[in-house]
Amino acid sequence: MASQDTTATKSGLFKIGGDLPVNRLGYGVMQLPGPGVWGESRDPEGAVRVLKRAVELGVNLIDTADAYGPFVADLLIRKALHPYPKDLVIATKVGLTRSGPNDWRPVGRPEYLRQQVELNLRHLGLERIDLLQLHRVDPKVPLSDQVGELALMQKEGKIRHIGLSQVDVAQIEEASRHAAIVSVQNLYNVAQRDAEPVLTYCEQHNLAFIPWFPLATGKLAKDGGPLEQMAKRLNAEPSQLALAWLLKRSPVMLPIPGTASVAHLEENVAAARLELSVDEFEMLSKAAL
Repeated sequence: MASQDTTATKSGLFKIGGDLPVNRLGYGVMQLPGPGVWGESRDPEGAVRVLKRAVELGVNLIDTADAYGPFVADLLIRKALHPYPKDLVIATKVGLTRSGPNDWRPVGRPEYLRQQVELNLRHLGLERIDLLQLHRVDPKVPLSDQVGELALMQKEGKIRHIGLSQVDVAQIEEASRHAAIVSVQNLYNVAQRDAEPVLTYCEQHNLAFIPWFPLATGKLAKDGGPLEQMAKRLNAEPSQLALAWLLKRSPVMLPIPGTASVAHLEENVAAARLELSVDEFEMLSKAAL
């Protein structure tokens, strides 16, 4: 185990788009709204405390989306952290609409994307969004129209960098013909690695890879499982090993574990201090297969 520094700075730096340095271990706010990521937080003051504590622990990449609530998470971020620290990068997303708890529907019409970018700016209290990601590709709308509208807003100074979410390599390449793509946010964790080809592409092109659902350790976290056994040996929690595995897996990996608990936040951020050996990394990798 490395030193006892338990801040996010131990996770190392990555420059999103070549000019936005962030500590690689970030924080995702999806768990802050109500059940089903719908409606107000059950504990809004607690959510504010979590956000403030994240920044105190060196987290300077916060991932949100207009669809979280909708806009509940954005407003909590603003309440907790505005005026924002100069080094804080708020990554948000547009392209999904909501009609109730756990209901997510892609809408990629250019006028809708523009509206949602404007609402993100308003609710977050920003003049420009550092990283705006297309939350989902709408199959009913040409990708060129979806990314093209974001590129237009980038030229207008409302977006700094553009990213994508839940895409394959072909979609990244197509989108890149219409805008400079700097990040990809796909489902990925130690037990779910279908996005390996996308991760490889990101490594080859120095794109940030932001894994969502990073703590879905599944069978590895069960009582007596290999993750738990290794965690006990390293004096760590299974969730910390899952995050440490992601950080070791690739230098472009930016995990964004989410929680509504200060205690769990501190536990997650402390994962940045864990340094898995090659053998430990391989053991975890094989245990998930």
